[in-house]
Amino acid sequence: MPNETPSDTKAKTPLTLGRGKLGLNKTEVETGQVRQSFSHGRSKVVQVERKRQRKFEIGADGKVLEVKPVPVAAPKVEAPVKDATHGTLTGAEQAHRLKVLQDAMKADEESRRVAEEEAERRAAEEAARAEEEKRLAAEEAARAKTEPAAGVTAKAPEAPHTIARIVTEQRPVQVKTPAARAAALEEEEEEPRRKQSKTGHKPPSPGRRGDTRRREGKLTISAALDADDRVERSRSVAAMRRAVEKEKRKMQLAQSRPEKIVREVVLPETITVQELSNRMAERSVNVIKSLMKMGVMATINEVIDADTAELVAQEFGHTIKRVTDSDVEDSLNVVTDDSDAQVSRPPVVTIMGHVDHGKTSLLDALRQTNVAGGEAGGITQHIGAYQVKTDRGVITFIDTPGHEAFTAMRARGAKVTDIVVLVVAADDGIMPQTIEAIRHAKAAEVPIIVAINKIDKPGANPARIRQDLLNHEVVLEEMGGETLSVEVSAIKKTNLDKLVDAILLQAEVLDLKANPSREAAGAIVEAKMEKGVGPVGTVLVQRGTLHVGDIFVAGSQWGRVRILIDYNGKQIKEAMPSAPVEVVGFSGVPAAGDDFIVVADEAKAREISEFRTRKQRIAGQAGSVGTTTMEQMFAKIKAGEAKELAILIKADMQGSVEALTGTLTKLGTDEVKVNVIYGAVGAINESDVTLAKASNAVIIGFNVRANAQAREVSKRDGIDIRYYSIIYDVADDVKKVLTGMLAPTFKENFIGYAEVREVFNITKVGKVAGCRVTEGVIKRGCKVRLLRDNVVIHEGDLAQLKRFKDDAKEVREGYECGMALANYNDIQKGDMIECFEMERVEATL
Repeated sequence: MPNETPSDTKAKTPLTLGRGKLGLNKTEVETGQVRQSFSHGRSKVVQVERKRQRKFEIGADGKVLEVKPVPVAAPKVEAPVKDATHGTLTGAEQAHRLKVLQDAMKADEESRRVAEEEAERRAAEEAARAEEEKRLAAEEAARAKTEPAAGVTAKAPEAPHTIARIVTEQRPVQVKTPAARAAALEEEEEEPRRKQSKTGHKPPSPGRRGDTRRREGKLTISAALDADDRVERSRSVAAMRRAVEKEKRKMQLAQSRPEKIVREVVLPETITVQELSNRMAERSVNVIKSLMKMGVMATINEVIDADTAELVAQEFGHTIKRVTDSDVEDSLNVVTDDSDAQVSRPPVVTIMGHVDHGKTSLLDALRQTNVAGGEAGGITQHIGAYQVKTDRGVITFIDTPGHEAFTAMRARGAKVTDIVVLVVAADDGIMPQTIEAIRHAKAAEVPIIVAINKIDKPGANPARIRQDLLNHEVVLEEMGGETLSVEVSAIKKTNLDKLVDAILLQAEVLDLKANPSREAAGAIVEAKMEKGVGPVGTVLVQRGTLHVGDIFVAGSQWGRVRILIDYNGKQIKEAMPSAPVEVVGFSGVPAAGDDFIVVADEAKAREISEFRTRKQRIAGQAGSVGTTTMEQMFAKIKAGEAKELAILIKADMQGSVEALTGTLTKLGTDEVKVNVIYGAVGAINESDVTLAKASNAVIIGFNVRANAQAREVSKRDGIDIRYYSIIYDVADDVKKVLTGMLAPTFKENFIGYAEVREVFNITKVGKVAGCRVTEGVIKRGCKVRLLRDNVVIHEGDLAQLKRFKDDAKEVREGYECGMALANYNDIQKGDMIECFEMERVEATL
C-alpha cells in the first residue's frame, strides 16, 4: 500500500498460513528463508523470494524521486535492454504517486489527531469520575462518624478507594502503530521460549475454548492490523442466533407434542398390518419395526394373527378387545318388536305353478295390465313384484317363472312370501313344476290357495285337479281339507273377486303385522345392472320403513339408498312394510335372495361387507380343493377321456344368470361337460371377450348386447357371441354343440363268408387264397377275420379281390374268387374268411 512505510512492511509478523505458523523475522527475511512451525514440534524451512525495497524522496522542485542504492563494483558486463514499461516513471505517474502519498500522510495525521483528542477526553472523564467518587466517600465517612450503628464497627467502603487507586495508577492511553503492535506480539511470543530456556520446562499447552492461552502466538492479518490488543475468539452472532432458534424449536416441539392417547383396539381373528396401524392411529413403519423386533418380517399388506397383533398393540400401550369374525354380524340380529309398536301390513302373495298355466295372465287380470304380452316367448323369465289395490286393502303379488330352469327363483319367492297361490290349468292337470311349487311352499311353511285356471276351455276338468292334488298331500276344502280353492279364468276374468276374498281371508287368519318405526329390513327379490344407473335391486321390505339416504348391507354388497322407485315406476321418499321397491345405490350387483338390512353407519356396512366377501372367497377355495387341476384336465382332454365346452354368460338379471347356469350344467354327460367359467349381470364388455379368448369360451348374451369395443375385439380374435332372449333356445343350441363334440360310434355289419379251397404262392405278392363264397357277398376293401377251426387267428383288411385275372368290386355267394390279406401270409387250406363292414353312427346326448 502507498501509505505503508518500510518499517511497517517489515513488522507484519507473524502470518498464519494453513495449519502451520509462518513467521517472518528480520533475520529470516534477510537470508531469504522462512521457518514454518507445525503441531507436535514439527517445522519446515520455506525458501522465499527477496525483492529490493524501493525508496522515494521529494526533490527541490516538488517531484518524487527514487533513491537508488550505491552500486557495488562488479565485473563489467553488457548492459541489458531497458524495458519501456517497467523503467523510469513518467511525469503523470510520478504526480499521481505523490498525490497518493500526500493523501496517506494526511490521513495518518488526522487519525493521530483524533486518537489524541479521544485520549484527552477519556482522561478528563476519568479524572472527573475519580473526584466524584472521592467526594462521595468523604460524605459517607462523615455520615458514619455522626451516626454510628449500634454494636457494629463501621468500615470505610473499599470500592471508591479501589476505583480511585485504579484510576490514579492507570497509565495514559497510547495509540500503537502496526509496527509497534507487531513488535509487542513478537515480544510475547519470545517470552515463553526464554522462560523455557531458563527453567528447562515446557510452557503449558493451550486448553479448551475458555483458556486464554489457546490463542497465544496465533494472529491473523486482520487482527494484527486492526485490533489494539489480542482478543479472545468468541461465538459469532450467527452461531448465537442458531442456538437461540434451536432452543425455541425444542420448546415449541415440547408444547405441541400431544399426549399419548390410549385406544381400545378391536382385534379380529386375523388382521392386516395396515388395518392394525389404522386402528391404533400409529404409523405403519413403527408397527413394522415392532414386528421386526419380535422376529416377524411383514409388509403393510401381510395378514397377522390375533396373538401377534395383541402383543404389538400392548407394546404401543393400547388396550385390547378380542372378537371373532362372526361378531361383526351380531348387530344385524333382528330384535323382536313389541306388540304395541306393530301395525297391520299388506299380505305378500306369490303366484306359482307350471309354465303356461296362466300365472302372469291371472296377475294381469288383477292389475288390469298386459305383462305377459311383453314377455319373451310368452314365459316369465324373472321375478316381478307388484301391488294391487282393492276395496278391502292392498295386496303385494310376486310373480315367479314356471320354467324348470327357474327353480331357485321359485324357492326365493316361497321364502319371502306369506301366501302361495298355486295356479293349475284345468285342461292340463298336475305337471312337474306344479309338484315342485308344492314342495317349495311346504318347505317354507306357508299356506296354499289353489287357483284352478282356464275353466272356460272345453277340456277343463276341475274335479280331476282336486283328485290329483290328493296324491301330493294337498287336501282342498271340497275334499274335507283346509286348503282354499277357487275356479277362475284369467281371460274371461271369472271369479277374480272370489280369489281376492280368499287371499284377504287367509291374511286375516295369519294376522300379519310389522313395526314401521324401526330400521328397514327385507330381501333382494331380483337384481340387475342398468345402463346409466348402475346396480339396481328389487327389494321387498319386510320390517321397518326404508328411506332415501339409508345405509344398508345386502349380502356381500353395501351402499346408500339414492333412489327409491315403486312398482308404477315413480320415485318415492320412503317404503313401508310389504312394499316392493327398486333401490339404486348398491356398490355392486347383489345376489338374488340375499338379506337387505339397514345399518347405523358406513363403517359398519363396510366391515360386514368385507367379512362376507372374505367368507365367500374362503368357501370358494374350500370347494375347489377336490376339483381337477389344470394339468389333469388337459391330460384328460388329450387322452380323449373328457371334453368341456366353456361358456361365459352375461344376462340382464341375476336370476337369469342362475337359471342359465343351472340349465346348461345339467346338459353335460360323463364324456362332454359344460363349464360356465363366468356369469354376471350387465352388457358384454371388452374384458369379457378377453376372458373368453383366454379360456376358449363361447359368450352367451341373454337380453344384453356387446358394446362397440367388445364387438371389435371379438371380430378380431374370432370369439363367438350368441344373443338370446328365451332360455330354452339357449339350452337347445348348447345341446347341439355338445352333441357335435361327442365322438362318433361305429357299428359292425356282417356281409359274408368265404372258404379257402387252395393256397397259391405268387412271386412278389405272397400267398393268395383261392376261395369260394359260401354266404353273403365279399366286397373289395372290407374288413376280414381269418378263422381256423372257428377260432379267430387274424383280423385285418382285404388287400386284393380278383375274379380270374381281373380285379372285382364284389363276389356274391356261389362264385369263386382269389383273396389276399394285407400283411398276412399264414393262410391254409380249409380256413374260413369272415367279411364285415364298419358303419358310422352319430352319437347323441
